[in-house]
Amino acid sequence: METLKDQIARWNLSSKRVVVPPASSPATDEAQAQPHEVEALTSPDAASVIKINASPGGDYYATKMKLHQKLLTRIDLNSIESLTPGQLRNELGVLLLALIEEEAMPLNTHERASLVADLQNEIMGLGPLEPLLADPTISEIMVNGYQKVYVEKKGRIQLTDIRFNDNAHLMKIIDKIVSRVGRRIDESTPMADARLPDGSRVNAIIPPLALDGPVLTIRRFSVIPLQMRDLIQKNTLTPAMAELLSALVKVKCNIIISGGTGSGKTTLLNILSSFIPTDERIVTIEYTAELQLQQDHVIRLETRTPNIEGKGEITMRALVKNCLRMRPDRIVLGEVRSAEVVDMLQAMNTGHEGSLTTIHANSSRDALIRLENLVGMGGVTLPSKALRQLIASTIHFIVQIARISDGSRKIISIQEISGIEGDMISIQEIFYYNRTGTNPDGSVQGTFSAMGVRPKVSEKIRTYGIVLSDGMFYPSVNDQPLSTS
Repeated sequence: METLKDQIARWNLSSKRVVVPPASSPATDEAQAQPHEVEALTSPDAASVIKINASPGGDYYATKMKLHQKLLTRIDLNSIESLTPGQLRNELGVLLLALIEEEAMPLNTHERASLVADLQNEIMGLGPLEPLLADPTISEIMVNGYQKVYVEKKGRIQLTDIRFNDNAHLMKIIDKIVSRVGRRIDESTPMADARLPDGSRVNAIIPPLALDGPVLTIRRFSVIPLQMRDLIQKNTLTPAMAELLSALVKVKCNIIISGGTGSGKTTLLNILSSFIPTDERIVTIEYTAELQLQQDHVIRLETRTPNIEGKGEITMRALVKNCLRMRPDRIVLGEVRSAEVVDMLQAMNTGHEGSLTTIHANSSRDALIRLENLVGMGGVTLPSKALRQLIASTIHFIVQIARISDGSRKIISIQEISGIEGDMISIQEIFYYNRTGTNPDGSVQGTFSAMGVRPKVSEKIRTYGIVLSDGMFYPSVNDQPLSTS
């Protein structure tokens, strides 16, 4: 894993370096003598200042690049290792102010604040992306080339005024992200999945596959993981639905969360996993680590992509097979999308009950069909009826979640697999969401309702000492008109 020193070394530093002043140096004393000025330059607000013309030529980005290159010639790679991030940020601010004075740049206070904050982010973080990563209301960051950066806020996609200097600048940021997790991206490997230290999921694809320049997509995750009560407040589900789902996890039902891209499957998987008892051993397996389980006894596994020679790949299926030798009480798969579904079904059906996973599908019935198709991809040739019997005896519940047109997420169906009738898997719906209309502001109207069907697992829930609310499966009690604001 690269250190800050390694990253800066790859940025073609010249041999002329001036030591960044250590904490006890006169420069630091000067910073301490002027705390308010340094604080203003290093505060998050400074990074959000609207970009304005910062040079006689009016080119802010050319000015920033010039100052950046000059800054790199003044950094001593050995001295920065002894500084804490806070100290380094302050020292960079002091050094940048000195360089601005040295270059006699005609900048006012706000322009200096913007320029210093941007360059501090460039050295210590992810450059122009830092203000976006600091905004907790942003759930997705989408970089379409160096000039267009979109974000998703409250379910709506917006174009920002953030931009990179050029495609080469964007490529440096992408390389910094993927190198942190030991992966690479170049012309021979033009696609990469990675993650940020906060768990956010990253996907990057570059030319020649991306025709209009590098494309970077960051799926944000809350620093503080969402809880079930947060979903109830957001009208994603009702208290009765939440009560049932928590009970299903506690009594070790095998649950599949189904939905489309960006519908909230991983978030819901995280929340459901929080109901697993703390005395159980949990193994999580993911393509890219995203889950944030709160229990102590958790083993996290992640797949590995092949190296440049095409060797060294560790697939999800290999990890599923290996985890069965690790004595897990619960297996949590981030997503099933290939042949690993075969081993997952066998594990769920042979003593590893209470497993959780997600799958891409538009409905519960589609999720079952996709499971059958994925089993075929695993090279298992079972008669259709035998395969469906295996699925029906293994999977207990399918939770369908969807992203509605107004950007909100809803659990639109909770269905129990009740067995097999003839050649078809029989499912019964317990709760559902019915969209009834759209408000003038574009928000969606709808109701959650119970179907009036008591699930077969109710008796098992009772034997675990869990008492469900009276009448929670009656439609008259659970009809709840909701309007998403």
